[in-house]
Amino acid sequence: MSTRPSCSIPGDNPALRTAFVVLSLATGLTAGEAWAEEKRAAPSSSTATLAPIEVSGQDVARELMGERDRVTLDSTGLPAAMTVITPAELQTINVGRDISNIFRRVPGVVANNIDQGDTGNGFRMRGFATQGTHGADTAVYVDGVPQNLPSSEAGAGHGPAFLEWLTPDMIGNVAVIKGPVSALYGDQHRAGAVDISSPWGQVPSSIGLTVESYGGRRASLVHSGEYKDIQSLFVADVYRADSYRDEADTERQNFFWKLSTPYDGGRYSLSVNHYHARFHAAGYLLQSSLQSGAADFRDVQYDTPGFGRNTQTGLVFNRSPLNSEAGFYTTVYAQKLERERGIAAAVDQHNVGSDDRYFAGGRVANNFVFGDRGALFVGADFRRDKGDGIRQRYVNGDPTDNYLVNLNMDLVTYGVFAQGQYKPTENLKLLAGLRYDAFDYDIENRKLPDASTKYRDSVATPKLGVVWSALPTLDLYANVAEGFRSPAAQQISPSGTLGPLGARGGAANTSIAPSKVRSYDLGFTASPSENLAVAGAVYYTENEDEIVLTAPDTYSSVGETTRKGFELEARWRATRGFSVYASYGRILEAEIKNPLPGTGARLSVPKDIIKAGVEYGMPLAQGHLTLNADAYLTRGVPYYSGSPLAEKSMPTYTRYDFRVTYDYQRYQMSAYWILQPHRYASEAAYATNAGLWISPQPKNLVGVNMRYFF
Repeated sequence: MSTRPSCSIPGDNPALRTAFVVLSLATGLTAGEAWAEEKRAAPSSSTATLAPIEVSGQDVARELMGERDRVTLDSTGLPAAMTVITPAELQTINVGRDISNIFRRVPGVVANNIDQGDTGNGFRMRGFATQGTHGADTAVYVDGVPQNLPSSEAGAGHGPAFLEWLTPDMIGNVAVIKGPVSALYGDQHRAGAVDISSPWGQVPSSIGLTVESYGGRRASLVHSGEYKDIQSLFVADVYRADSYRDEADTERQNFFWKLSTPYDGGRYSLSVNHYHARFHAAGYLLQSSLQSGAADFRDVQYDTPGFGRNTQTGLVFNRSPLNSEAGFYTTVYAQKLERERGIAAAVDQHNVGSDDRYFAGGRVANNFVFGDRGALFVGADFRRDKGDGIRQRYVNGDPTDNYLVNLNMDLVTYGVFAQGQYKPTENLKLLAGLRYDAFDYDIENRKLPDASTKYRDSVATPKLGVVWSALPTLDLYANVAEGFRSPAAQQISPSGTLGPLGARGGAANTSIAPSKVRSYDLGFTASPSENLAVAGAVYYTENEDEIVLTAPDTYSSVGETTRKGFELEARWRATRGFSVYASYGRILEAEIKNPLPGTGARLSVPKDIIKAGVEYGMPLAQGHLTLNADAYLTRGVPYYSGSPLAEKSMPTYTRYDFRVTYDYQRYQMSAYWILQPHRYASEAAYATNAGLWISPQPKNLVGVNMRYFF
């Protein structure tokens, strides 16, 4: 086995890292002492604009039935398929090292990290493959801040969502919205949107420790307090893990501090987050080599581990109305981001991608409410991304003079939007929205200077929807909406094949337009009985201009692509302590209408997505016992390999999660087990002419957690 490249973690000092972590924890504890009047109570309804929505059994049906036909800014009022996840549900999910696991129960969604370190969070939904499962094609927002990074070079493509800086303790609410129906979300809003918000009001203070298989260990601190009218929430999380694979590990530190207060009819908050991670990764192995015994499941690709390090610091300010939805809203943010990822290209060779970027922006909007029958939300948003995107060849751990990409980018996006709701009758609600986004890019191509360019373009995306409460226990909805994805800087200013800086040749592709989709949805939510909720939706999506890399120096349109499918979901609460859920997602079609010669027509997304689970709670001794079991299956993922090219199917992937939690006075103890029984199946996989490459997963993973509330 080769040693890890010395270039992978330049400048890291274990003693300094340890001191930084201890100092940060101490700072949080010391600062917390100043926040008096602590109490372990739920947030007061007087300080919350939107009521929390439980995602379990009958509570889901009642909340969605009451929200969808109401004039509200809350995403539950959209005429669309959606799921809301609350902190209570997060406590019952085996999140572990991958924050993507919070979406494990969402119908029709495949969310996972690719198991190569902190490289972004994949989110496959409605037939969109998310450009290598790093999170593109779904607009992701946290506290109003867009998380998709345009034109990334740190091994993640255009529009990845990097959510590793989040932990469950930092999350107050998650809304998953299917389809591009809302006008509030901009770039990458094609498959839908994910809107994450941090907690408002007080949350229980706690300290926790976790130990799991393969050297996993975590320490976490949550400190919440109040001084006069100012609420403070501080979260610190330190995580370390080795890996099932050889020469792979992850180290991560996450910190979050939020101050919030009501003032003069508004609710104000200021938050700061800091995240640092470093990792080594074992890469992918050919499935055929594993099956023949030529490779072991723990082996390292090319005997050359990948590596990476990430640092991210952000500041966010929010203002919203205090006691109603009517009024002025604003978000202002700034973030510095440094990411590096070395991907093994051959024995002792890496392609090292790096992003050294900052982005800043904001949104201003006003909600005009006309009684309980109508509302109009209008606003504008702005974002500027500036910095370098570089991909360089390393040999034996040292950088060479050869580059794949070397861009300096100044990417500015402006957007204006309006979304109106109107109820002509008590049981009928209409929704109409429109976004207009403009792009003003300045791209310096250091590798091929002749390809340096300025880029100007714009796109408009309308939205229409309707909700009809046909019965007190039945809502029907439909929508037709458009979304878009901006062109990547690498598409506008191609860099060609591997070579030195300042080479001759190259040309800009300024004629590339934003890629638009049009989506059609029809769905229902029903409650046949008090304890049973069922929901379903069918969808059809047309992508008028799918942009792909057709040659080393050329990005081209392959024309129209389509996605068709449906989703069904049921939740039943048999008793107060016992509930079950099940969902089935079927993609009937996800393909390129006119594939290029030598390529396949079908997109690599699952044909079937099946999820089911059960929860049982009961008093035990002086405490409370909660049992959770979840099953998850994806199958029918097509891929193409070989010469001549042949269509094949990836192995069926299944995962079972078990968790037992016991709450006793101020203590909470949990034990969990993750079972992945199929040896040759993995959520992290891709295909080449050589065959299917997978990142092998452990069959069993177990862990225990203890938390003390104070």
